[in-house]
Amino acid sequence: MALRSVLVSVLTCSSIVLAGASAPALVPTGDSPVVETHAQKRSLDDAITSVLAISIDGLNPDALEQLGTAGTPHLHDLMATGASTLNARTEHEKTITLPNHTGMVTGRRIEAATGGHGVTWNDDRRRPATVQAAAGTRIESVFTSIHEAGGSTALFASKTKFSLWKRSWPLSIDTTRIRLDNAVLARSVRRDLVDETRAFRFVHLSLPDAVGHDKGFMSKAYLRAVRKVDALVGEIVGAVRSDPLRAGSTAIILTSDHGGRGKDHSDATKLANYRVAFMVAGPGVAAGADLYDLNADDYRDPGTRRTTYRASVQPVRNGDLANLALDLLDLGPVPGSEHNSAQDLDVSLPN
Repeated sequence: MALRSVLVSVLTCSSIVLAGASAPALVPTGDSPVVETHAQKRSLDDAITSVLAISIDGLNPDALEQLGTAGTPHLHDLMATGASTLNARTEHEKTITLPNHTGMVTGRRIEAATGGHGVTWNDDRRRPATVQAAAGTRIESVFTSIHEAGGSTALFASKTKFSLWKRSWPLSIDTTRIRLDNAVLARSVRRDLVDETRAFRFVHLSLPDAVGHDKGFMSKAYLRAVRKVDALVGEIVGAVRSDPLRAGSTAIILTSDHGGRGKDHSDATKLANYRVAFMVAGPGVAAGADLYDLNADDYRDPGTRRTTYRASVQPVRNGDLANLALDLLDLGPVPGSEHNSAQDLDVSLPN
């Protein structure tokens, strides 16, 4: 499947599915190239023309289980209406913010020596100035793949260190908003959803991580922060679902860069740090499904294991995000990527 000048959308409203409504053009007509499908997994009238990716910084899946549906209704709603697991994995090398988020958008491991993106630091340093400089080679991303296909992208982040991405892919990220206040950032995302037609948005919410470092991950204050960020996710998702056309053409991917326990998350050997959630919801996604059940042949639930990249069957990782988003948009994988590069992470039931 490919981003096309005219895409058929499926509108779901009051339990009635209306086929044949045209979605906004994401690729100009005329001589624009059509990106061929990587596999015949879905029909050409697939509804998804936009992906909203949300990362909740420092979300320990234990918090969702402890707070339950009453405490985190919007995150539980994504699980109920989509496919998910609370036992996904971070990158193997590190359980810190910038390296894992860069893995999410490049589909690569961290260490440059073994083909990774090379972003090993977690601050605002200006040298290396770009991901490419860190890796010592050209590094593509979900942003560049979508830009090359004619789609618009945006980055909404709540930590200034994400300016690295804009420096690395300046022509491929059409809009960058960095706001330290999560509520202000969420309002910016909601406005953009209503006002702009985009193929991909990446949203980073930092509140649980900030409170975790200050008061302790899984502390009472931390659990209150998770409740607050759940409400912000609800507002953002509500902006998607408030319009039938938008709801019928948008997929939502939600994950995290790491978990945490105590006031730290940097020890990559601890389960509380390397275990994260991964959720997918949207048109055609299997409601209430477990991602490992949907992908029994290609992915394996790791239990409590950390799991190296050498394992023949991998767990779902937060780094799967880039190529899953591209797969949902009917585009091929990020060049040079590793995670989900075969685009075999299924989110729907087999036909």
